[in-house]
Amino acid sequence: MSGGVLYLLPCPIAEGGAEAVLPAANFEVMRTLDYFIVENVRSARRFLSRAGVKNIDRLEFIELNEHTPPEEVEAMLAPLTQGRSGGVISEAGVPAVADPGADVVAAAHRKGLIVRPLVGPSSIVLSLMASGANGQSFAFNGYLPIKGPERTKAIRFFERRARDEGQSQIFIETPYRGDRLFGEFLEVCAPQTRLTVAADVTGEGEFIRTLTVAEWRKASAPTLAKRPAIFIIS
Repeated sequence: MSGGVLYLLPCPIAEGGAEAVLPAANFEVMRTLDYFIVENVRSARRFLSRAGVKNIDRLEFIELNEHTPPEEVEAMLAPLTQGRSGGVISEAGVPAVADPGADVVAAAHRKGLIVRPLVGPSSIVLSLMASGANGQSFAFNGYLPIKGPERTKAIRFFERRARDEGQSQIFIETPYRGDRLFGEFLEVCAPQTRLTVAADVTGEGEFIRTLTVAEWRKASAPTLAKRPAIFIIS
């Protein structure tokens, strides 16, 4: 292989000090780079500044998000094919997992470039670790359908998999639909199904709790509005 290295740079899931959730080695790598492929330039600049990267204005940024045309992704790697290394930064957590950064990683492999993931927080893995659910067989299913009937059908499908196969089923939700999805799990799932709710993972207001659906129906509902959330049924 020849060319630069594509570093996958995790960033904090919640607002706060990067030092609390990232290894020192990550900061050393970030300070050597001047080219970044990011989901949002403004938040990436803010993260790098908090991480102690100096002279932010000298850095080059290019945005890669869900609106980026596929034909533009390959061109983002031109500096790396010329020997320059670069970093990929997601909006929160690890790049390329439930994140458009996966497209540029795939392109890097096609070009024979080295892809180097760095250690950092993943709400998916951290929530599973703290859930008590099966960590040997699990599936990350991303976002459930937005439309009610389709979402109900999907919840029942994944609940059957959790029951019949013993496989933990993991979902992510936007900060604007967490409360509604929580309510639908309680409405659709069987009383004995276990439901894990994880919000603001690694943040000051971190909340992670696993109860059966029957127990959740009697408990105080967590407030999930404007909070990134993970749900696990098991």
